[in-house]
Amino acid sequence: MDRLTALQVFVETAERGSLTAAAAALDMSRAMASRHLEAAERWLGARLLQRSTRRLSLTEAGQEALARCRQLVDLAEEAREVAGQHVLQVRGRLRITASTSFAQHHLAGAVADFMQAHPQAQIELLAQEHTLNLVEDRIDLALRISNELDPTLVARRLSWCRSVLCAAPAYLARQGEPGAVEDLALHDGLLHSRFGRDAWRLSRTASDESVQSAEALPRVRLRANETAVLLQAALAGAGIAQLPTYLAGQALREGRLRRVLADWEPQCLGIHAVYTSRRYQPLILRSFLDFLAGRFDPERPYWDAAPAAAGSV
Repeated sequence: MDRLTALQVFVETAERGSLTAAAAALDMSRAMASRHLEAAERWLGARLLQRSTRRLSLTEAGQEALARCRQLVDLAEEAREVAGQHVLQVRGRLRITASTSFAQHHLAGAVADFMQAHPQAQIELLAQEHTLNLVEDRIDLALRISNELDPTLVARRLSWCRSVLCAAPAYLARQGEPGAVEDLALHDGLLHSRFGRDAWRLSRTASDESVQSAEALPRVRLRANETAVLLQAALAGAGIAQLPTYLAGQALREGRLRRVLADWEPQCLGIHAVYTSRRYQPLILRSFLDFLAGRFDPERPYWDAAPAAAGSV
């Protein structure tokens, strides 16, 4: 049997969770798909899927083989395009993950524009607050906002994530505005539960160009595992929150939130595209990486840009 078709059946079955669905996608009978799957297992010398009456699941060998088999299938498709049309078309599926707030506010729009430019591209976007394992969860590309990345993965910095301390005007009118870092101990803090410690680390540049550091310890009134929840709580006047400007920027520009201690800033974090290998990248992955790099300025992303003056063209 054709080994490439056998690998296609394996990849489709693993990604769709159903041999019947894979057969339909490849326009073949279920019986033929089953024979191709058996041929793939004979060729690779290992059982790739656990079969039961209700579901299919990857074996350990299947998990290890899936990413490489997907690469072989994608490379074969690219070779066919080159030989047959002399023009590469961006096509196929891409499985992406990012934090919920960034996915909702910025990545979803980017994905929509990319798909409009490439009608044969298919995207699966997983918005998660916890970090997914790229191999185990079959992720092609992850967007990570961090300065501490897994050294076994390849990372490409796309831009910066800047954050601010901010609160609703109603809260500041009620509780007063802090004039120094020490004053934050008298204020209600809205903190992200993922980061553990009940403190904000801040820094500022002094008049002599030296960098000063400080740690603020607010009264913790609310914890949440999702940044958008903290945004809504801050807008409702629940306290002071540390929020990324990609999320809070519009509310700050509209005056619904106000910066506090504006000369003190939280740590700036890199926004990285993270993937498993530079080798054998499918065209859709390379194209999407370049697309994101062009969309998000490496130093000053569009959400940090000052609003245009009234009446300007």
